[in-house]
Amino acid sequence: MSTAYDSATISLTVYALAQELYERGGHRAGEMLVVGASTSEVVGRSIGQGGAQDVGQAIVEGIQKFAAERHCAVAYQCCEHLNRALVVSATVVERYALECVSVVPVPTAGGMLATQAYATIPEAKVVECVRAHFALDIGETLIGMHLRAVAVPVRLSVRQVGQARITAATTRPKLIGGARAVYDTRETSS
Repeated sequence: MSTAYDSATISLTVYALAQELYERGGHRAGEMLVVGASTSEVVGRSIGQGGAQDVGQAIVEGIQKFAAERHCAVAYQCCEHLNRALVVSATVVERYALECVSVVPVPTAGGMLATQAYATIPEAKVVECVRAHFALDIGETLIGMHLRAVAVPVRLSVRQVGQARITAATTRPKLIGGARAVYDTRETSS
């Protein structure tokens, strides 16, 4: 990892980004955050060209701290070599009735973030898909496929972690029924 990016700073930045996204999206305890990250991008390399274990661990630590405080579920996206499967806890599998797949993420097939999440989360499991309420993408890893149907971009106050660009989104319920319909404005996500 480049000396310009220390693990503590990355962890604190990712924690703050998750907090900001949660608050700005009006999210609640029990909702799911999906996280995708290229540790290569964070340290200034091209995606998939130099994963950094300490960066992956720092991101997981920041997100896990956020999730514990806000009582949110988290899914960590694997790279395309595992078809963007996700690492979750056994509790998340049970709560959301997810179906597990048989694979263990490694740096060359899964990516450094998923590898570190799998090693860190007690009773880690891998699933093929989720329908998350909000998402944090560090390094443009394409997390949209794991969001609920109507994604809404969120521009966060910090636009990069290291050299990786940040993309964030929340979701909202579909508006159906046309011109005569009345919508519940109390719902910002579900």
